[in-house]
Amino acid sequence: MPEVPSPETEMSPGMQGDGAANEAAAPDQQGVMPFLDHLEELRWTLIKAGAGVLTTTILCAFFSEWIVNRVLIGPTRPDFFMYGLLGMRPEELNLLNRTITGQFFADIGTIIVVGLIVGSPVVVYYFWKFIEPALYPQEKSGMRFAAAFAAFFFLLGIAFGYLILTPLALQFFAQYTLSPQIENHFDIMTYFSMVSFWALGTGILFELPVVVYFLAKVGILTPETMRAYRKYALLVVLGVGAFLTPPDPISQIIVALPLLGLYELSIYIAAWVTRKRRQELGMEGE
Repeated sequence: MPEVPSPETEMSPGMQGDGAANEAAAPDQQGVMPFLDHLEELRWTLIKAGAGVLTTTILCAFFSEWIVNRVLIGPTRPDFFMYGLLGMRPEELNLLNRTITGQFFADIGTIIVVGLIVGSPVVVYYFWKFIEPALYPQEKSGMRFAAAFAAFFFLLGIAFGYLILTPLALQFFAQYTLSPQIENHFDIMTYFSMVSFWALGTGILFELPVVVYFLAKVGILTPETMRAYRKYALLVVLGVGAFLTPPDPISQIIVALPLLGLYELSIYIAAWVTRKRRQELGMEGE
């Protein structure tokens, strides 16, 4: 008499219920997570990072009056503390609102920009937690270094753009006149856009050492290449300085010097990463 198969053996693997589906979605024996699960992890990373930025933005909204009066409008006043440190004789800038919604959007925009800046370490943290499980133990220390310094250099660039570049540029344009009959009055939205551009632009430029670290870690960039192209880097840095600053040689030099310093620092970082990478490859070859 033929053996009657049990119900368990008749069910195909795709019809075994939720338990089998959950088991299939779990990481396999080698710890490899399915692609859809990676997308789900990325989605939650974006949600958590966005929630962190939203939280810092809401907190900044409670201090909106101080932020607008001291941070946004601060460089327009002659008593702004950086003018004394820079040895400048500033003129007071007059801001005008030429549109119905100008002051409202300048207020909201300032809170959002400050919230993004304050919340940037939170974004870096959650993205670090997202990529950490995919790294080998020897890679985690280096990536932890890169994540921390990515936030550090970004905030350092923001500070340089706001405290150094913004006062220099504002005073240049405030004191530049074609005729005594023409008075300089700056629109509030134009002023807000330029201050945000100078601060965020230098924040991104100061990420150069972090970018070099990643490129050197994967073998795309070497210190020999960076040394060979140093003179071209000088031209690029001067061009960037001329783009960000007013047509004032002193301001351009002040902006170009830290960028050159970052380039030299990046060469040392590339040399350190390349040496460490070659040592690891040599150990693997043995």
